[in-house]
Amino acid sequence: MSELHPTVEVVQIPGLSSPRHVAARFIGRIPDVGVTLERDAAMTALAPHQISLLEQQGLGSYPLVTAEQIHGKAVSLVTESSARPIEGVDGLLTTTRGITLGISVADCAPVWLVAKDGLAGGLLHSGKKGTELGIVPEGIGALCSAAHLLPQDLILIIGPCIRPPCYEVNFAAEIKRQAMDAGISFIHDDGICTACHPESYYSYRRELGLTGRMLATLTLLPQ
Repeated sequence: MSELHPTVEVVQIPGLSSPRHVAARFIGRIPDVGVTLERDAAMTALAPHQISLLEQQGLGSYPLVTAEQIHGKAVSLVTESSARPIEGVDGLLTTTRGITLGISVADCAPVWLVAKDGLAGGLLHSGKKGTELGIVPEGIGALCSAAHLLPQDLILIIGPCIRPPCYEVNFAAEIKRQAMDAGISFIHDDGICTACHPESYYSYRRELGLTGRMLATLTLLPQ
């Protein structure tokens, strides 16, 4: 599968170039894969292509751990590989090197949390409901506890997600406010709206629920 989709851009997340031994990636729309399907079928169709793209990034040797994603606020500390999504959670955290965390999105925001020294990190799935429930402060608190950090030791990145005027709720702005209230000072958000750029992103709202999912990943690379 290593030669599939050589022209698909796998984005290296802005703002996460400074921590050493950290690889943060975002895989958008893969144009030649039909995904006018329900969620599970679309994700099954996309999975081998997304894995291929991670392999092209040199990340193929690290097991991919994903979350069930139920639009809640629960997070889980990942210490080993898992063939099945971690049940009941929308956020994954780790201090273990050599594991890739993965969150799937199609309008909800992927949120990267990374220690400035590159020794801990997490990925959160934060849409309207998850943001209202407080998954971002939940994830910040849990990562700080697991890694013995303070919020000011973290970098937070908000990825592409749906925004006004395409959506009536600006949950990206609320994510930023929550992060600032929690004590994080380094926050980056490019302000990209998934619904405004159908050529680059899947959008659940724009495509009426029958669409693919982007994949956000975070890997603490072996030193």
